[in-house]
Amino acid sequence: MYQDLFTEEHNMFRNSLRQFLEKEVRPNIEDWEEQRKIPKDIWAKMGEMGFLGLSYPQAYGGMELDFFYDVVFNEEIGRMNSGGFAITQQVTQYMSSPYILKYGSARLKEKYLPGIINGKLISCIGITEPGAGSDVANIQTKAIKEGDFYIVNGSKTFITNGVYGDLIITVVKTDPAAGTGGISLLVIDRQSEGVSASKLKKLGWHASDTAELAFDNVKVPAENLIGVEGQGFYYLMNGLQLERLVAIPCGISAMEYSLEKTMQYMSERQAFGRPINKFQVLRHRIAQLVSEVEACKAFSYQCCKLYRDQVYDVKMCSMAKLLVTELCEKVATQCLQMYGGYGFMEDYPMARFYRDVRVGTIGGGSSEIMREIIAKIVIDDVGYQKAVLEQKEAGSPVLRLKDIFPKIEKKAIAAAPLGKTLKFNFGEEQLFIDGSGLENQVSQEDKAADCEIQVSLEDFIALSQGKLNPMSAVMSGKIKIEGDMSLAMKLQTLFS
Repeated sequence: MYQDLFTEEHNMFRNSLRQFLEKEVRPNIEDWEEQRKIPKDIWAKMGEMGFLGLSYPQAYGGMELDFFYDVVFNEEIGRMNSGGFAITQQVTQYMSSPYILKYGSARLKEKYLPGIINGKLISCIGITEPGAGSDVANIQTKAIKEGDFYIVNGSKTFITNGVYGDLIITVVKTDPAAGTGGISLLVIDRQSEGVSASKLKKLGWHASDTAELAFDNVKVPAENLIGVEGQGFYYLMNGLQLERLVAIPCGISAMEYSLEKTMQYMSERQAFGRPINKFQVLRHRIAQLVSEVEACKAFSYQCCKLYRDQVYDVKMCSMAKLLVTELCEKVATQCLQMYGGYGFMEDYPMARFYRDVRVGTIGGGSSEIMREIIAKIVIDDVGYQKAVLEQKEAGSPVLRLKDIFPKIEKKAIAAAPLGKTLKFNFGEEQLFIDGSGLENQVSQEDKAADCEIQVSLEDFIALSQGKLNPMSAVMSGKIKIEGDMSLAMKLQTLFS
């Protein structure tokens, strides 16, 4: 099954990785859970074996493999039945370091990426604060530039690898008055003077650390800025989809493993003179769970395929994250029930699985946030269009592309050259920006571009007038992006 997605090479990689994990990791999971810490040498071993940095450039020690190797990686670490083990590398490889890879300077890449790939460096992402979780725009940690340094003050909480890690990709406000346009990303070395961390006690994920971080006049070199100052919010816009996506195959394989262990237990456990897998109510419960997991698996592979093919689909990714993490809770509850009293005991695998999956509907965007994103796409998009039309019918002038073209052209020419070509596709009309020269040239030609943005003319006008935030537009599905995402990240500079 799924032969069109996984080649013989993928399967060889899976077998090699599974053998390594069964030998080097599974026998130690119980100890690591008890010690609340994973020895760092296991990551170095994985790095030596070529299991890390699968899609990272060879220039930094990576393998430059397709995304389905990462799918395999996440499926196999999910089978270890330790959320703490899995999340440590997920945060490092997929949730924090990609910002350096995509937007960092050559110096930052050379300094940090080789260590990430060989397993000798662990990184984390510092977004959440005591007063700001999903509301990233409300963060309060400030980084004020003084000469060749930023002075950082503030705090973060619920930061995985916050104690254990070596570097923090930190979301800060470099211009507190600029709203989302004042958010930037800084690399802060964990051992920098003024950085302190306290480990938090958690319900699950015991093998990993989750920390509260404090920054007290931390002096950070200006060269540790990732990308362009003020563009951090838009970098996060792209990165959060990968964060959610890698949790999906990991969750699927964790459920499959738990069902395997549960069915094995049911075949061995006797009640009333026969194995409990002969009782219809239990058999049918397993049949239902296996069916739901298999359906989610097929859907998750479709989402992964879209990502591999560079299709940025917020709706599909949000749906998959919602469905899989919610199903994980259901599987954990019902599998534990099959074990009866033993399911409540730490000596049996369901206790840890039950604890670990609970955070899935919270981290990386809660189920409530996922539902709201989906609702905005499937409901508000249509409603928004009708509201604009109703307003126009009430007497507001109807704007056309020709009406705003001079203003857009003026803004584009004044902005820094994009370096490539960008096209806005409004359906019947197009706006083409050629930024490959010394300045951005604007026309209404309909031709291929490095990045194509599909958006309604009404929403484009709202963007140009500052009434619609580019991040919100993408997250709600009002904007669909094909091609070079780095160009889409520059929308704010065109509309500022």
